[in-house]
Amino acid sequence: MDVPVNVPVDNPNEDTEWNEILRKHGIIPEKPPSPTPAIQEALREARERAYENRLEDKQLDELDELEDEEDEEFLNQYRQQRLQELSSISKASVFGQVYHLQKPDYARDVTEASHSAWVLVHLSSAMSNHGESRLLTEIWRELAQRYPDVKFCEMQGNLCIEGYPEKNCPTILVYRDGEIVRQLLTLRELNGSQTTLADLERFLVSIGAVKLSDSRVRHLQREEQDRRASSGKQGGDDEGDDWD
Repeated sequence: MDVPVNVPVDNPNEDTEWNEILRKHGIIPEKPPSPTPAIQEALREARERAYENRLEDKQLDELDELEDEEDEEFLNQYRQQRLQELSSISKASVFGQVYHLQKPDYARDVTEASHSAWVLVHLSSAMSNHGESRLLTEIWRELAQRYPDVKFCEMQGNLCIEGYPEKNCPTILVYRDGEIVRQLLTLRELNGSQTTLADLERFLVSIGAVKLSDSRVRHLQREEQDRRASSGKQGGDDEGDDWD
């Protein structure tokens, strides 16, 4: 009967002749692959995307300033793309403010309006010192100005629905084509009392109210790319320390 033998191994991941012998005989497992190539590839792809999309957040006057630096045909392509985008947004930009709702007009101002635009309703708290409701009210104003093609509405929860629980405030109701397509009870799913304008912008993208390609949210893509590149670089640094 074979008796297991305990072989002394200081570090099974080290590249030593002794470890190679042990791996060859199946005494210790193969050394796990280094994550460095995958990290480097991810960083390379991020740099390539950044270069390819270097003009996407430029305004028309900024594109004009790049005439001596960029290919003319390439610039014209982006000019036309930007003009079409601005034209499309301009035609749909009919709101631009927060609409304070009255119950008798709810069906007209929300349900019917959602057939031609995205409509988001903030059911606010009846308490004036309610932190999350006050925060959302402030962000709602900013969103309404930045995305005038989306209709942002607000109404006190218990005036909209009799006996509406305070614990559910603030509530966000998303309407499209006459139906509620999404709802959030409080800001817990976003970032709670630390919710920011960017969190709500990501929410608009997630529900389809704003396209990811929209120049108004491209800063979110850059932030995400920077975050991934930063975490990839951090992982690469940590990994390098492990293999020294």
